[in-house]
Amino acid sequence: MATNKKPHFKIAAFRRFLSLVVITLLGVLLLIFLLGTNSTSIFNSRPLDEIDEDNYSYSHSREKIGLPKQNKLSIQLEKRNQLPPRNIDLYPRLAKDHITIVLYVHNRPQYLRVAVESLSRVVGISETLLIVSHDGNFEEMNKIVEKIKFCRVKQIFAPYSPHIFHKSFPGVSTNDCKDKDDAAKKHCKGSPDQYGNHRSPKIVSLKHHWWWMMNTVWDGLKETQGHSGHVLFIEEDHFILPNAYRNLQILTELKPHKCPDCYAANLAPLDVNSRGEGWDVLVAEKMGNVGYSFNRTVWRKIHKKAREFCFFDDYNWDITMWATVYPSFGGSVYTLRGPRTSAVHFGKCGLHQGQGENNACIDNGVVKIDVQEIDKVANIKSEWEVHVHKLQSGYKAGFKGWGGWGDERDRQLCLNFARMYHAIDTPSTF
Repeated sequence: MATNKKPHFKIAAFRRFLSLVVITLLGVLLLIFLLGTNSTSIFNSRPLDEIDEDNYSYSHSREKIGLPKQNKLSIQLEKRNQLPPRNIDLYPRLAKDHITIVLYVHNRPQYLRVAVESLSRVVGISETLLIVSHDGNFEEMNKIVEKIKFCRVKQIFAPYSPHIFHKSFPGVSTNDCKDKDDAAKKHCKGSPDQYGNHRSPKIVSLKHHWWWMMNTVWDGLKETQGHSGHVLFIEEDHFILPNAYRNLQILTELKPHKCPDCYAANLAPLDVNSRGEGWDVLVAEKMGNVGYSFNRTVWRKIHKKAREFCFFDDYNWDITMWATVYPSFGGSVYTLRGPRTSAVHFGKCGLHQGQGENNACIDNGVVKIDVQEIDKVANIKSEWEVHVHKLQSGYKAGFKGWGGWGDERDRQLCLNFARMYHAIDTPSTF
């Protein structure tokens, strides 16, 4: 009996050792798997001040072109802009012909939730990159975007937004003129607009953000560097219908043949209250501001008109484009769209209203958009002819602007945004 106990003991010990090895290996493999699937979110969640500054581009070249001195938050946000998109592990490859989507936002979380929810139902959304451009740094807005899982998403933050400068330009400076102050009598700083009013940082941020975003998306991000196709631009108060992406793909493919003189493709009519004509035709009309898209060639034409854009006395980017930039192209600036809208403007409050959790700007706290079966599938036909709306009302050349954009500092900052991604030694064209 004694001679049989020793081998049994060795076998039992070996089995325990083997079990421990297997469990350890399984634990290591599980850890590797978890690190791999969450690598993007782990990287994105690092403290901003730990991001490698060797590859960060806030350098003396920024000072040379006259951009304002950055505060700590401004620098942190610009570092954050260089982080990779999230959800790469979920969507490792973008479709070859994808249309990048840019959603630009301020601080209307109740609107953003609706816009994001509508995007989650868009057919084909997982094939593309969603870039969310923030005017300011607001926690509730960040939380909504960080929860997006239906596509790749990259956040960028305007580092020179007036909303992050509380003691200096582009925000409020201590010696700034206000309202209709006389600069000479008050010994204050600032130049008034054509109506005698001095700048309001909250108001000018609208135009600054749009122009900074355009320059950054087209010329400042490695994610869009090689993108030659269209980019779609939408706002936080736009409800995007399920067929929007597929319809836009059809429109951008048809545009060179059906409407070679069209500059853009739109998801919605110029009249934001219209759901479309419902005809069996394509529509060419004046370019609208809801769900508009264009390519790099059109951006280059816009960029060359930086001086016209930056010196027109109106704080609205879209009115500035309609009244001075588009007319400077020398002809009608048409966009191509379908006869039925694929995007709906639902906002009832202006950009600087409806903040926080207050639902006053949404009926009963809910947005109700009638989404029909025809809105869930592509509904544009390649054989349709093009109907041109030639005579349309709205802003055009000759309109002098609503003001709010008379301060020379805002105009210069605007010009500097157009220069910030280009060689500073290259002679300026504007």
